[in-house]
Amino acid sequence: MIRVMLVDDQALFRAGIRMLLSSQPDMEIVGEAGNGQEALAAVAAHRPDVVLMDIRMPVMDGLTATAEILSRPEPPRVVMLTTFDLDEAAARAIRQGASGFLLKDAEPEFLLAAIRTVHSGSSVIAASATRELFAHFTPETRPVPDSFAALTEREQEIFALAARGLSNGEIAGREYLSEATVKTHISRILSKLALRDRVQLVVFAFEHGLA
Repeated sequence: MIRVMLVDDQALFRAGIRMLLSSQPDMEIVGEAGNGQEALAAVAAHRPDVVLMDIRMPVMDGLTATAEILSRPEPPRVVMLTTFDLDEAAARAIRQGASGFLLKDAEPEFLLAAIRTVHSGSSVIAASATRELFAHFTPETRPVPDSFAALTEREQEIFALAARGLSNGEIAGREYLSEATVKTHISRILSKLALRDRVQLVVFAFEHGLA
């Protein structure tokens, strides 16, 4: 059972999501909150697997709450809810470690699939979409960490292609490698750079001027 918590200041919106999730045999709403401050206490009390977090709320916004939640030990996966597609706030949330963002008018089937996706350890948005998002809202460049130098020349080549949002299949075609080999390289790159997934790889590239 996937334990979901919903954080949104609109009671009607929460009611709709609650009804949708209650109809699913593998999901349950374990808590709700109307602002970020309430969310902090609710996450601690209910220990959800996935948090659906509105970005704009009174008292404490979703970005501030997300940063605090993700700084705690064994945090839940957080998916940001927004009414705008290419949103600077969404970019900030991804940079903070959120597992993706969803438009609040997304189809119900897409929302359910997104919850299952992040619960399984993946991100809601693809690396290519993350790159498009960050291209609009480029963060300040930070010094490249020493860990990047630990990548082999081949790994740096594959890092550059992955940072451009290319899939394993596209990288394999360009580099004349098998997809399995590319997947192995990506896994090693993520491990060396202490990154969670390809979305975080794109974030890393933009933050350090490597995109």
